[in-house]
Amino acid sequence: MRKVVLGGIFSIAILAIIYAAGLGWFVPAPKGESPRLRAVKPEVVQRRADEINSAARKIGISEPKRILFGDLHVHTTFSFDAFQLSLPMAGGEGAHPVADACDYARHCSALDFWSINDHAITLGPRRWAETVDAIRECNAISGGGANPDLVTYLGWEWTQIGPTPEFHWGHKNVVLRDLDDGSIPTRPISAGLPLGTPDMSDVAPSPFLMGLYALATASEGGDELIEYLTETAGIHDCPAGVPVRELPTDCREVAPTPEALFDKLDDWGHAALVIPHGTAWGFYTPPGSSWDKQLTPTQHDPKWQRLIEVYSGHGNSEEYRPFLEVSIAPDGSRSCPEPGKNYLPSCWRAGEIIEGRCLAEDKSAEECATRAAQARQYFVDADRNGGAWTVPGTTVADWQNAGQCRDCFQPAFNLRPRSTAQYILALGRSRSGDKANHDSETDRFQFGMIGSSDNHSARPGTGYKEVSRAEFTEARFGNFLETPLGDSPEREPLAASEPMSTEFSPAVFSTFETERGASFFLTGGLAAVHSEGRSREKIWDALQRREVYGTSGPRILLWFDLLNGPKGASAPMGSEVELEVGPIFQVRAVGSFEQKPGCPADSLEALQADDADRLQRLCQGECYHPGDQRRAIDRIEVIRILPQENKSQDIQALIQDPWQVFECPRDTAGCRIAFTDPSFEHSNRDALYYVRAIEEPSLAVGADPLGCNDMKDGRCLQPEPCSARPDSDDCLATTEERAWSSPIFVRKQEG
Repeated sequence: MRKVVLGGIFSIAILAIIYAAGLGWFVPAPKGESPRLRAVKPEVVQRRADEINSAARKIGISEPKRILFGDLHVHTTFSFDAFQLSLPMAGGEGAHPVADACDYARHCSALDFWSINDHAITLGPRRWAETVDAIRECNAISGGGANPDLVTYLGWEWTQIGPTPEFHWGHKNVVLRDLDDGSIPTRPISAGLPLGTPDMSDVAPSPFLMGLYALATASEGGDELIEYLTETAGIHDCPAGVPVRELPTDCREVAPTPEALFDKLDDWGHAALVIPHGTAWGFYTPPGSSWDKQLTPTQHDPKWQRLIEVYSGHGNSEEYRPFLEVSIAPDGSRSCPEPGKNYLPSCWRAGEIIEGRCLAEDKSAEECATRAAQARQYFVDADRNGGAWTVPGTTVADWQNAGQCRDCFQPAFNLRPRSTAQYILALGRSRSGDKANHDSETDRFQFGMIGSSDNHSARPGTGYKEVSRAEFTEARFGNFLETPLGDSPEREPLAASEPMSTEFSPAVFSTFETERGASFFLTGGLAAVHSEGRSREKIWDALQRREVYGTSGPRILLWFDLLNGPKGASAPMGSEVELEVGPIFQVRAVGSFEQKPGCPADSLEALQADDADRLQRLCQGECYHPGDQRRAIDRIEVIRILPQENKSQDIQALIQDPWQVFECPRDTAGCRIAFTDPSFEHSNRDALYYVRAIEEPSLAVGADPLGCNDMKDGRCLQPEPCSARPDSDDCLATTEERAWSSPIFVRKQEG
């Protein structure tokens, strides 16, 4: 009897342990933590400013504003995807909290400003409160005043993914200006769960099953994952239709559309910016997606949306191309377009793969052609970006370079052309009534352009050196397939395609092109501002007036000005002006500094004083460390866009890229050019102009993502993708780093 009792007690104890593990009780929750490193020494900050001022004077600018560099798109392991990537099962290096991002921005990447932008959907009350605390502490280290070494902004990412183009609005970062209690929402505003996704608490296994998983995979981080998922599952949506200040403090605030997001920001009334990003990134953006539906008085509000992120570690979303990923008829039916000169639709390649397998089985040509047509149709009919899933058992090599822009600069994976910045800027709503009463800010998108990193390991501004692909980029995304969010049974390479299932699968990354897409990650870009000073307020003012530009990572110096503005005054990038005569512009650009290995003395002192291992774990032993030599600017490209005056106007004809090209002398002091548009005076239409300053060729991580060894008729027949290489291989290739100015918007003055 005693043995039975003891056995029962033992069994209960085991069950209790399993149950507790399933609730995440045995591992601590990830924290925001406190920044650990001191401020940058004032003389170091001043030396950086002096270097920029010296370059400005040499290029002919006597009284320059301050050019400051930052990153307005940074994730930590509070974000669900970043947390998953930090685990051993994904080859991660452990948690990177908000505090790490602060220390990295100060002493690894040497930024002037940055913002935190974790996914709002997983920022519950505890995580949000700890984020606020860490950001305040980061700013407190600077000591306040007019010349802080680093300005840190609070924010989050509004992450919306639609299963089809008509329900897709994309991702937008929300950045707040102020940090006092009265200027911060009680909770961040999320887009909610993707359409068709059940609440996590409804699909989660029982605590016993989760506990068994946690205990069995503890060495791979399974116990940490269970704790994270359990806390996240406890966050429930706030009730709809309730004023924001009357909502419970412990719920998830949801705005499923941009209109709802803007309404909630209006309700809160805080100073904020909403910055769309990754607009053309086809990893999650459905084929055929377009920004046309966002140009309405409700889905776009220029009070909030004034900037767009054109470049990040997820690639370049700037350049429009006229190809189609899918053809969508007026009735909504889909079909697969044929290949073009510079583009192979992925749906078409799906048909080729199936047809090739079919012929290899000695089926008739007619039968195989029928299967190919079916494969193309299954591909385009797949929602939730699941087209590639319909072809079972494929490898990265099978897809060649299907779906990719072949003549774009470091394009986003599976580029969606009608969501690129150029397409967005060319859109216009039909005018009605008196032209004098036309409001260009609501009838068009008038965005300033920035770059940022979209880094997921709390490393703002990783583009300062082309090193550490595994740590400084999101190349580990391919490892999602080794986690519960991507793990799925291996499929045989059948000679017939399969329709996409409409049932929800928690292994969401198994339906995306996760492995192939992992090759397209880069070290990321930067946002630059022309600011009247270093303070939080001055930087914010520059962002508001769009006096900003983006870079692909290097700290290129760029000035773009209209010389004959109203009343003879000049106007900088981001300005909107009205002219009767042709505009006259001036561009000045100076290349970035060549980098020295290692870290400068001030960074070494700060990092090593904290922890001997901090330098390596955080910075990978490499910091922003400029030498004395600058890279030369190779050329200046001018882009002119004539925004639509009605929806019948063909977008392709309105985007003139490049409109003009100016070759630069190989002078490390920089490049200076001027140009005009004499046709403007008689055109009777508005125009916008922006420039690209392009550096001489250099090496960059992931610049040739597929590593094609055999090209035929534009197709990559033998890829050696970055995702197939070891982490020690940085997948370096030659590229042309660049900076993008914000446009100058020129309205035609009525005569």
